[in-house]
Amino acid sequence: MPQATGLNVIALISGGKDSLYSILHCIRNGHKVVALANLYPEPSPSTQNDEEDEDIDSFMYQTIGHSIIPLYEQALGIPLYRQAIKGNAVDTSRIYKNTTATTTTATNTNGPDETDETESLVPLLTRIQQAHPEANAVSAGAILSTYQRTRIENIAGRLGLTP
Repeated sequence: MPQATGLNVIALISGGKDSLYSILHCIRNGHKVVALANLYPEPSPSTQNDEEDEDIDSFMYQTIGHSIIPLYEQALGIPLYRQAIKGNAVDTSRIYKNTTATTTTATNTNGPDETDETESLVPLLTRIQQAHPEANAVSAGAILSTYQRTRIENIAGRLGLTP
């Protein structure tokens, strides 16, 4: 197989077909996937031992089947980095403009200074960038969702990654 000459990609994976397809698309276009990134539901005390039942109603993240994500690392031979999702959908506007990670607006019904769930990507991607300094791009299967795409583009831009 020829050496990849394109971008060094961090692939966001949800367990759905679109995120896996985006990995295949990256490889086909000459990019190298250097790491897999996954955000999963933060376990509640009542479901600590029943990981599969833990699913959240998220505006941003698909979490059904999150317990099988470690198999992607084995199947693809690409290192996997995971982190729990923090917060809720605070900024639900179509175009994401949150650059402060918290909000205290009147539209926030989740309590003062609630963190937007989108911001969970920042520490995860930062940790991957530290482990893989060659990473310079991020891929996701959420390209047809303006809601998800603009949030990924916002975070990627703030971290110096090509979306």
